[in-house]
Amino acid sequence: MIRACLAPLGAPEIEALEAIETSLRDILGLEVSRLDALAEPAQAFDAGRRQYSSTLILKELVRHCPKEAIILGVAEVDLFIPTLSFVFGQAQLDGCAAVVSLARLRQEFYQLPPNLGLLLARARKEAVHEMGHTLGLTHCLDAACPMSISTSVRQVDMKSELFCDTCRALLQEKTALDRGLLHTPNDEEKRR
Repeated sequence: MIRACLAPLGAPEIEALEAIETSLRDILGLEVSRLDALAEPAQAFDAGRRQYSSTLILKELVRHCPKEAIILGVAEVDLFIPTLSFVFGQAQLDGCAAVVSLARLRQEFYQLPPNLGLLLARARKEAVHEMGHTLGLTHCLDAACPMSISTSVRQVDMKSELFCDTCRALLQEKTALDRGLLHTPNDEEKRR
């Protein structure tokens, strides 16, 4: 079983962390543990944008990632990458680190009344999306799949937490390869 560590950045709500842990276990089949909270990385703050660089946060998370594990940072701060005005999260494709921000998943960000249930649903979907990237999954064209790209919170709301058939099959193949249960053609050649 692949080991995942949840790293709170700052002080995200316990309910959000618990919901994310459950999704990572139930949907991705990961063994999940929670690390002690890390400080919000001040060096990632861009004063001109009034946002945090998700790329710099990923670099910091890699430093805290235990050996033979993957790590998901859960932040309250608004994230960006240079080519986009914001991101809900970012991950290293087939890497060890991912980050999700709760900031734009909150109704309050859009001047609407708080809705904890909606926040938790959105957080679970985005956590599954970003951790899916660390496991090798790319963006999916099925808008209902959690691996579809989201450029608005409405697109997040349209997603399911469950993978489409194609992404589920790719994930099962990837995790089987990681556990040594599947052999690639190259493995067969090496044995000859």
